[in-house]
Amino acid sequence: MRATTPSQLYEADFYAWTRQQAAELRRFARTRPNLPLDLEHIAEEIRDLGKSERDAVLGLAQRIVEHFLLIEHSPATDQRLHWADEIDGFRDQMKRKLSPTIRRHLKRDLGAVYADGRRLVERKMRRYGEDRAADALAPECPYTVEQVVGDWLPDTGSA
Repeated sequence: MRATTPSQLYEADFYAWTRQQAAELRRFARTRPNLPLDLEHIAEEIRDLGKSERDAVLGLAQRIVEHFLLIEHSPATDQRLHWADEIDGFRDQMKRKLSPTIRRHLKRDLGAVYADGRRLVERKMRRYGEDRAADALAPECPYTVEQVVGDWLPDTGSA
C-alpha cells in the first residue's frame, strides 16, 4: 500500500516525508507569502531530521558489519557471544528508524558501509596482533541488506 497523504507518508516512511515536506516548504517559499516564517531554514531543519535518521541507520549497519567480521575472523573466540548480543541491540535500534526509503539507501550504500567497517576492524585486529585475521577480511562486502537487518548471524562457534 502506497502512502497517499502527507500524514500517511509520515507514518509509513518518515525519511521520505521529511524530503517531501522540505520540498513543499521551499515551493511555498517561492510564492513569497507575507508571513513571518523562515521557510528556508524550516525546510532545511526538516530535511536534516531525515538525514539524521538515515545516518543513524547507516552507522548501526556499520557496527553490525564490524561485529560480523569480528565473529567470523577474530581468533578471540570468547568474545563472539558478546558481539552477537551487541548485534541484537544494534538491530533493535535500527528497526525504530528503518523506513522503506532508508532501506533503499542502505542497499545502495552497503558497499561503503562495509568498507568503513572493514577498515576499522582491520585496524583493531592489527592493534591486537591478529594480522592473519586482518589479512583474511574480504575486500568487497560479503553481506546482504537482509543479513544486516534480519536475524542472520555468522557462526559464533557455540553449540
